[in-house]
Amino acid sequence: MNCHATIMLTACAALLAGCAGDSDNTTDAASMNVTITDDPHLWLEDVYGEKALDWVRAQNAVSQAELEALADFEPIRQRLLAIYDSKERIPHVVKRGAWFYNFWRDPKNVRGVWRRTTLEEYRKAAPAWETVIDLDRLAAEEKENWVWQGANFLEPGYERCLVELSRGGTDASVLREFDVVKKGFVEGGFSLAEAKSWGAWRDRDTLYVGTDFGPGSMTTSGYTRIAKEWKRGTPLSEARVVFEGKVDDVSVDVSVIHDHGRVYEMASRGPTFFTDEVFIRSGDEFVHVDKPADARIRFFGDLVLFQPRLDWTVAGKTWAAGSLLSADFNGWMKGERRLTPVFEPTARASLRDFSSTKSCLILNVLENVRSRPNLARLENGIWKRTPLEAPEFGLVGAHGVDPDESDDYFMDMTNFLTPSSLWLGNAGKPEREKLKSLPELFKTDGLEIQQFEAVSKDGTRVPYFQVSRKGLALDGRNPTLLYGYGGFEISMLPSYNAGLGASWLERGGVYVLSNIRGGGEFGPAWHNAARKENRQRAYDDFIAIAQDLVMRKVTSPRHLGISGRSNGGLLMGAILTQRPELFRAVHCGNPLLDMKRYHKMLAGASWMDEYGDPDKPEEWAYIGKFSPYQNLVKGRQYPRVLFTTSTRDDRVHPGHARKMFARMQEQGHDALYYENIEGGHGSAANNKQSAFMEALAYAFLWKQLK
Repeated sequence: MNCHATIMLTACAALLAGCAGDSDNTTDAASMNVTITDDPHLWLEDVYGEKALDWVRAQNAVSQAELEALADFEPIRQRLLAIYDSKERIPHVVKRGAWFYNFWRDPKNVRGVWRRTTLEEYRKAAPAWETVIDLDRLAAEEKENWVWQGANFLEPGYERCLVELSRGGTDASVLREFDVVKKGFVEGGFSLAEAKSWGAWRDRDTLYVGTDFGPGSMTTSGYTRIAKEWKRGTPLSEARVVFEGKVDDVSVDVSVIHDHGRVYEMASRGPTFFTDEVFIRSGDEFVHVDKPADARIRFFGDLVLFQPRLDWTVAGKTWAAGSLLSADFNGWMKGERRLTPVFEPTARASLRDFSSTKSCLILNVLENVRSRPNLARLENGIWKRTPLEAPEFGLVGAHGVDPDESDDYFMDMTNFLTPSSLWLGNAGKPEREKLKSLPELFKTDGLEIQQFEAVSKDGTRVPYFQVSRKGLALDGRNPTLLYGYGGFEISMLPSYNAGLGASWLERGGVYVLSNIRGGGEFGPAWHNAARKENRQRAYDDFIAIAQDLVMRKVTSPRHLGISGRSNGGLLMGAILTQRPELFRAVHCGNPLLDMKRYHKMLAGASWMDEYGDPDKPEEWAYIGKFSPYQNLVKGRQYPRVLFTTSTRDDRVHPGHARKMFARMQEQGHDALYYENIEGGHGSAANNKQSAFMEALAYAFLWKQLK
């Protein structure tokens, strides 16, 4: 559930006292005798059914009539659209061969244009761009609503690529071979029909491919189970099977990795979302790589790099979960077990991600959810780290520009109040060149960033960021938006969000970003602490932050709203049903909500390693306690909710939001619903749709909380 994101209460002294207490208001779904046969809303899972879509349009009309009539809606929408269409945005690039590529949308290019330039041009305030693919023109010519999903280049040479396009923003896509020299699709070239597919170049005339080959070729999670080797000029039906997984695996993948002069052809099967078995091609067969199933694997020239998600004991030495370890690849495959630490975590420091330049690794480290990037060089068998300068608060991300060719790196710097900037550095030089920066897209005068900690139910200290006016009146009356995610080891980090700033902060709202367990802010241990039977800890953490905000008198239940999407939408649903008295408004986007059936809906089966298997009674015993759909209670007072989702979200089924809203309606609760007919898991297929969807949410929240 990859992902990139975005509200409840009644005020009285008794409720404020309850906010500070340890009361546990969770409801045991098992005691409610709710079963699938009791579900009168199952028909809403028919995504494109005429009856279901008529229902969607009717709910959309009600929500639009109310929210578009608000005085705040249209100014917010126009402001957001101006921000998203602004030419002042940073055109981030990736280097492929001699060119720097960028995908760009603006009012003229609604669907977008894939373009390229040189570094010399990119340094200019207004670079000269060469269009490679005009998606609007392509969509018009082919009468398709194409949404850009990316391009996978043939290495070396970078003259051909597999362009990935989806209809309306779904995860399912088509793959088509494209010639970037001639700037056209290759006639008779490689092409895969719409499916959740992938392709990897073995050489100019050979692909590894995974797609829907017919019955039995996909996993129960809806991803590829079979990898084939496909030769140019032959039909896909004649492609040779080279690797297979099991039907109940999450997925199978084959990739070709070019790294510092080495080429690794790597096959993997993922039994669960967080585990995999890895095999490296040697001759005509794939040879198993000995590693823990939970350990991620990467390469740096002749070195193999491991990132274990659990503690790992090798040759009598135990390495902590979240470490980064290196070994000689050839020696490892021969049975040598000598590991060298590149990074070892501490209680409050973790490795967010890493990349490489020609001579070193770039480590993006988090220390108490603050970026602290490092360069790491291997000298005399020991990795030596050198810190890169970073601001006190903020998000810094550094990554190599072209690891096979140079020690150059790009560095992005941002925080809640500082417009993003892009720098070019070199691992051998202390100075950096500022390439691009955003102008101030919202007024930050008088605003400040603070970091606090709340104490969760089990005593764990949980950090959160607060963005608000300096000298904020601590009178409990500030409209406050608390955002959360808490899953899949995804960290919530302080970055510049002009839409949030223009729609919320400028108007006097307080914004709070939570760093609850389930995320990756303190590495895999922070994530593992809230998986499966420990899921409730993420919700306890979020509740503790809300209580801390009330205790500090930043806000009160009357003025406190919450927001989350995807897994964060599940968080919203769980908090809604467990502690409704703490909030006044909820924005619940693209959510999981029916946890009894989530594993039977689209990609849901792939997430059982995160949530558990509801078909197993011992696991449903804990899942049922936080499954929002099963825990709604007629007659209980809930804060007002706005559900948003997308018909074409083929990752998190729109049936979750549909059914939850329908049940709330059935029970007489006050809620609104809006479903974008396009947009995929991101809810929008273009800037106009994004501005509209976010304006709905911000207008709703401001009305409820002010």
